[in-house]
Amino acid sequence: MKGIICEDIERFTFTELEEPTFVQGEAIVRIKRIGICGTDLHAFKGNQPFFTYPRILGHELSGVIEQIGANEVGLQAGDQVSIIPYLHCGSCVACRSGKTNCCTSIRVLGVHTDGGMREKISVPISHLLLTNELTLEQAAVIEPLSIGAHAIRRSGLSAGETALVIGAGPIGLGVMALAKHLGAKVIAMDINDERLSFCKQWAQVDHTVNALQNPAAELEALTNGEYPTVVFDATGNAQSMSGAVQYAAHGGTLVYVGLVKGDLSFNDAEFHKRELTIMGSRNATREDFKHVLGVIREGGIDLDRYVTHRVPFEQMIDQFESWLDPASKVIKAMVELD
Repeated sequence: MKGIICEDIERFTFTELEEPTFVQGEAIVRIKRIGICGTDLHAFKGNQPFFTYPRILGHELSGVIEQIGANEVGLQAGDQVSIIPYLHCGSCVACRSGKTNCCTSIRVLGVHTDGGMREKISVPISHLLLTNELTLEQAAVIEPLSIGAHAIRRSGLSAGETALVIGAGPIGLGVMALAKHLGAKVIAMDINDERLSFCKQWAQVDHTVNALQNPAAELEALTNGEYPTVVFDATGNAQSMSGAVQYAAHGGTLVYVGLVKGDLSFNDAEFHKRELTIMGSRNATREDFKHVLGVIREGGIDLDRYVTHRVPFEQMIDQFESWLDPASKVIKAMVELD
């Protein structure tokens, strides 16, 4: 079967791979769609934590089951599925408390272990989600949207609260759309006015703020001096993440959704005077995937404009580096397999 390997920094190889062997308890899935995200782009450029080369990328995946044994959930050959790419041990301190997303020995497809940038992959049945009623693209983007859903669930955000989402990339956009679906008032912040306009049109955020134009004063004015009760930073930028402390309300919560390869620091006085809660949000759980699936089913998110670039599998290597250029205006790129 054909596959693409990230051999080293900025080096892909299109090659022949061995087909997966059928194992009881797992299913062989023929991959149909691969969403490209910041993790893949960072891995290609050498900026991804928890990563070693060579590696088959790809963790935003949908496909069709080719082979599966008897199972309690009723999945069968021919079913379309979304893949939950976070392989957990099931026995560590995190898994025992239901926090499988931060398992102590987690293996994320396309990061710690080879992912889905190939024609077929073997996946534990427990990590498949039936999506026969969705399109292949919709099924593939459940994963990035689930990251936003998990961050919102962790934050405790409720309807009527004001949330600030910093970073208008694919993950930040998902946080915005799902927070609006929840009934929160949402403010989007970014340094790109065109992206902010997209936030307004696509996620229907209530307000937008340019991070380069005195954002603290703008947020103060928009919230009657109170500031947002929940702040999500989805930038993966250390400067933004360190500065986000100043944008949260007293008694508020700051959630780091983005990941940076390095250390963070922030002003302790700002942190303490607010009695701020700061939390990390990593990956997602099956519960988050099922929530997003339900939102998509009911038409709660417009995914037609979320996917902006599409490319056949055989042409991905030629196109990949262009997606790093802001001029390409990519929001979500999708790789298509027949």
